[in-house]
Amino acid sequence: MVAPDGRIQGGGMSGRLLLGIDEGTSAVKAVLYDTDLRPLAEARREKPLAHPRPGWVEQDPQDVMVAVVDAVGELLAGAEGEVVACGLDHQGESVLAWDAESGDPLTPIVTWQDKRSQEVLDRLEADGGDAEVREVSGMPLDPYFSAGKLSWLLEHEPAVQRALDARTLRLGTVDSWLCDMLGSGFATDPSTASRTQLSAPGAPDWDPRLLAAFGVPREALPSIRDSAGDLGTLRHPDWGRELPLRGQVVDQQAALAGAGCTEPGRVKATYGTGVFVLAHAGAERPDPSEGGLLPTVAWRVGGRVEYALDGGVFTAGALLEWLSRDLGLAPDPPALAALAADVEDSAGVRVLPALAGLGAPWWRPEATAVIAGLTGRARAGHVARAALESIAWRVADILAVVSEHAEPEALRVDGGLTRDRLLLQLQADTSGVPVEPGAIDATAAGAAALAAVGAGVWESTREIGERVPTGGRIEPKRDDAWRSGGHAAWRAFVEGAATL
Repeated sequence: MVAPDGRIQGGGMSGRLLLGIDEGTSAVKAVLYDTDLRPLAEARREKPLAHPRPGWVEQDPQDVMVAVVDAVGELLAGAEGEVVACGLDHQGESVLAWDAESGDPLTPIVTWQDKRSQEVLDRLEADGGDAEVREVSGMPLDPYFSAGKLSWLLEHEPAVQRALDARTLRLGTVDSWLCDMLGSGFATDPSTASRTQLSAPGAPDWDPRLLAAFGVPREALPSIRDSAGDLGTLRHPDWGRELPLRGQVVDQQAALAGAGCTEPGRVKATYGTGVFVLAHAGAERPDPSEGGLLPTVAWRVGGRVEYALDGGVFTAGALLEWLSRDLGLAPDPPALAALAADVEDSAGVRVLPALAGLGAPWWRPEATAVIAGLTGRARAGHVARAALESIAWRVADILAVVSEHAEPEALRVDGGLTRDRLLLQLQADTSGVPVEPGAIDATAAGAAALAAVGAGVWESTREIGERVPTGGRIEPKRDDAWRSGGHAAWRAFVEGAATL
């Protein structure tokens, strides 16, 4: 098993193994499991983010590749057993361009947090394209999605245009680049395609209307294959063996599986750089006007599509990092959380967590972070508590919309921030929904679990839900009257603060 610091406890690295590779925003984590999804060992590699201009957030593609190769290589060096299935998840809407012949990146990875494509979206909206894009993709015009970023790269990067003219251009999300470079083919999956705004959720291919709207050439995009099944083989000289890729999916959909939310009505929230809430919606595509939530593909297995409703809070862990390390309120986020626990309330302080704009259900990309209500009484602990409360209220915004369509029995949570019990209690109180903590690393576990289904080790995605445990239950302590009044006050604050 795995100790909190990632070291192996007690061996067990033989027999049939599952591997989950989580290519997240700030780090790559690789985890080995047995075929009952018990973790055996993990390796983690950080990968830096760059902010070359206000609103721009980039990564070096080679840093990402090195992180993946090194993390996987560390695990394989100590594994005597056979890896029977490997699953890869990735950071969703982030994109890059590269040359098909050399494999060399032509651009940085433009991450999901990046805002540079706003000019493209403003122009598209002025030309009247917003309605068609929203109708076909189910998504509003927002720089969060991949399409605007790809359009911007085509317009502004000369190397991209040269490769397009030479017919050697490849455009895609990070998974398609990794798979192309590591030998399993230039391909992505339907969960990823549904996040790009270039494919209608559930459609088998890219949509010509959306491609035309954003000016993205079809020939430069990857193929779309199932999220689980025989997806080829990953290989690298440093590994000494080939890995059967049997699962490929967006990170948040991987976490949906890793939280055991494989049946309609089950809801998960992953707390990391942001918080991403997904509610399993079954085999029918949700209405694209679900109160600001997004219809998305959960996964496609054996040609059968399952859907989810998605709502993203773009700033969560990033807010705590900013307040602690950049503004100096505490040495690090855990110390900031400790300050929050030392006070009984926020003393009237309010925080709008909008370092990367406001996502669902508000969709205000122009919004910025705000700290309000400061008086002579306010101390660092009050600001810290207001920050935690703001994260909880933002998730409650999303769950309120989910509840209009199907009342969730519980909210299954994962991610690094879920170590903070105060945040989880605040989440239960603000949403009125019991909170069930699961594995911290539900994302890697979900990638491995889908790979197990793809390899035939497990029979179906339903079996994932039966196997994934939860770690207790946190009940709301506040009543409905408190919650209703608090949410109304929160919404009024957001309406005012988001226009500053």
